[in-house]
Order: sequence, then C-alpha cells, then structure tokens
Amino acid sequence: MLSSEVLRLLKEAGEPLSGEVMGQTLGVSRAAVWKGIRALRQAGYQIDSAPNRGYLLIDRPDRLYAGELAGDRTCIGRQILCLETVDSTNSEGKRQALSGAAEGLAILADRQTGGRGTRGRSFFSPAGEGLYCSVLLRPSCSLQALMGLTAWTAVAACDAVETVCGIRPGIKWTNDLVLEGKKLCGILTELGLEGESGQLEYVVVGIGINVGQTDFGPELNPIAVSLRQVLGAAPRRADLALALLNALDEMYTAFPEQKPRYLSRYRADCLTTGREVRFLQDGVEKTAWAESIDDQFALVVRYPDGSRETLSAGEVSVRGLWGYTADPEKKSAAPSRL
Repeated sequence: MLSSEVLRLLKEAGEPLSGEVMGQTLGVSRAAVWKGIRALRQAGYQIDSAPNRGYLLIDRPDRLYAGELAGDRTCIGRQILCLETVDSTNSEGKRQALSGAAEGLAILADRQTGGRGTRGRSFFSPAGEGLYCSVLLRPSCSLQALMGLTAWTAVAACDAVETVCGIRPGIKWTNDLVLEGKKLCGILTELGLEGESGQLEYVVVGIGINVGQTDFGPELNPIAVSLRQVLGAAPRRADLALALLNALDEMYTAFPEQKPRYLSRYRADCLTTGREVRFLQDGVEKTAWAESIDDQFALVVRYPDGSRETLSAGEVSVRGLWGYTADPEKKSAAPSRL
C-alpha cells in the first residue's frame, strides 16, 4: 500500500520530507503522496506539514503497518502482510505458501478469530491487545535439524521482548515464553510436505505474544500474563513486531549452522530444567526430574528410580509454573494451558 511506503519514508527520515521528494522516491505524483498522508492521518498518525518544509511524523498510534516494520533483512520480513482480522496467521501463512509466496513472508494481524496453539488449543487473540505473527520459511535442511526450529524461535522471541522491554522471559520447554511464572507467548510450528515425494515444501512458524491484555477470563487468568501486567504499561506492538522480525531474521540466517550458539542460549533461558515435571506417556501420567536439554533440544528427565529418558516432544507440566504445586506423589490431571 502507498500509505505504508509513505510511512516508511517519514519514519526513516526523522525530519521534514517534501511531497516532491517522496513522490520521486516512490515513483508517484505529489497528489498520490498527499492521499497517502491523508490515509495515515485518518488511521491516527500525527503528521505535521508546513510550506517549504514538507511533512514530519510527530506521533504514531499502536497499529501494525508494513511501513513501520520495514528493514534491511536477509530473509524474514522482506515482504510483510498486515491484516486487520484473520482466522489464524498460521492458516494464512499456509494459504500463502500453497499460492507460491516467497520465503520470508511475514504475516501480522490485529485480531485472530481462530488463533491456534499446540494440540488444537485455541489462542486468545483479541483485537489491539496482542502481537500475532507468522513467518513462511522454505528451509533446505534435514527434518532432524528442523525439529529444533521451535526452540531457536523461542530464543529469538526472548531477544525481541528484551530489546523492547528490557526484561528477558524464560522458556518453558519447548515452546512457551514465561514471565512471573505465567505464559507470555506461545509458538506453533507447522510443516507442509509434498504429497508424492514427502519432501518438505514449507514451514510456517507462528508467534503469539500477550502485549496489552489485562483480563484473560477466569480460566486463563491464573496461567497467562501480558507485558502490560508485568511492566505497568504496554509497549507499542509495532516496536515489538519490528524487534521480533529482526531477531527472527538473525536467527534464520544462523540456522542451522550456528546450532551451538542457539543451543547454549536456549539452555540458559530454559526454566524447565532443575525442576520436577509431570507428563503423559501412553496415557500414563509420570513424574520425573528435568535434568538437562540435550544436543537436539530434547528434554532429559530422571525418574525416582534413577533411570533416565529423553523426551523429544509432548506435554510437560512444570512444578511451580501454570499452578502445578501438588504433592508429586499425588496423582492428578495435568493443568490446562493456552
């Protein structure tokens, strides 16, 4: 959209910019630039103007515009699609993948009507309150290497939050970001395989961050948290989205060659290790001690009898997080989560 391009120029300039210069840069008329300025003002952007000085961006609302998110990136975020409403950014990413969209496309939405988490759970996605983002990837690597992509993404999401907010979340194995013992962010990675050959066709990675919510409802309030609740004020979603795209692009540029670096950082961020955990295996609830993260980002647990097992996937409830405080000897159902 032209308004997004005009916004990008105003944001990058940081000083008055004439309509003539913007028109020449974008290859459009001054009248077209004016229409872009008018659209931005109607969207809530405060843009000052004066004869012989040009236009100056004074203030920005909390909106997701592609023009605010542009950057010099290697892959992720070179193309950006910002939507008011979508069923799910991951679902839109898969539709874009099947339509031949290029690798690196980032899809962001103000609201999701059918946001999804792991194991078919819904993800609370009210308008204007969260950052809902999916990126389309077409990696050329083994499926084994790809199994660690969610963990790499978790580290990148922690980087983005730290960059904007000055606090670093922890990671609950494998795909949840945690602040103050509650869930701040969820990550959902979905693969598409070519029907006949079984070759990897695309990967869509979705990240949902709770930004401005103050009430998740009675079911989720005990286990969910937003940046507003932790910080006292919510950061601008566009600022967080920009940091997230930059962190994801840096991560994907390093993937999978710089695995030792991201593995070390994941281990440092992981809150699961050194705690008692519960999980279901073949329908049986088990209790164990989470010892470490192995070289494949899998969770190594030790049972009371001293035996060990490596969990590469599955549902793990961590004592002290999500309300898990029950006596480890007492059998009870694992708590519900986002």
